[in-house]
Amino acid sequence: MDIRRRNHVNVTGPEDAPVLLLAHGFGCDQNMWRLVAPVLAERYRVVLFDYVGSGKSDLAAWSEERYSSLHGYARDVVEVCEELGLRQAVFVGHSVSAMVGVLAAQAAPERIGALVMVTPSPCYIDSGDYRGGFSTEDIDELLASLEANYLGWSSVMAPVIMGNPDRPELGRELTNSFCATDPDIARVFARTTFLTDSREDLKGVDVPTLVLECEQDAIAPREVGAYVHAAIPSSRLVTLDATGHCPQLSAPEATAEAILDFLESLK
Repeated sequence: MDIRRRNHVNVTGPEDAPVLLLAHGFGCDQNMWRLVAPVLAERYRVVLFDYVGSGKSDLAAWSEERYSSLHGYARDVVEVCEELGLRQAVFVGHSVSAMVGVLAAQAAPERIGALVMVTPSPCYIDSGDYRGGFSTEDIDELLASLEANYLGWSSVMAPVIMGNPDRPELGRELTNSFCATDPDIARVFARTTFLTDSREDLKGVDVPTLVLECEQDAIAPREVGAYVHAAIPSSRLVTLDATGHCPQLSAPEATAEAILDFLESLK
């Protein structure tokens, strides 16, 4: 199988520089990094890709069985790393991809040397003292609405996820990204995203880790960032002066600066 074609892999930046692997979240593709990637590529080798089922990936390679678990997406990551011969790359994962990076690092520790978790959430559902931001009923209603009318759901939810109501163009962009995803594939990815509890996986993280959160985020509240930071002893928590769940679009300069500062600390 042609992995580069399957995952629409694109590589930029100096050939001999350390490698950053940028991974998008639910309903998105590598285009979500377009404001941050050029800044990072001035000093680092940047690898962009689309998960199977997203963006310009090979949709023929998608299977519900594989992508009903975050491990399926982690396999995508490991196979891209193997195809490119990457070792000790820095995995930058947005939203649910932050936890995909955790799984990939555990599956192939020689491939992933550090993690950057952008607005991560290991579990979206409140449980005991843990606050994920949603009740079980909230998530059930969200998924039922998505499955009944995906395009309508996207037009309502994307602006909420993006935040920044004073910048409606950002919400429209995320809406368009969601709507470009096949509804059947989106249904599976959504259930995988919102119903997975990855809190136990955090205990196995033993690589340098940056946790990036926003001041206000309707999808991953700051309690979640604090939880992830506390669960990973080797982590650094940075709160961006930004609103919404997608700071790589709403606050690209601050996002890039935080990532670069972290990368400098690894030298």
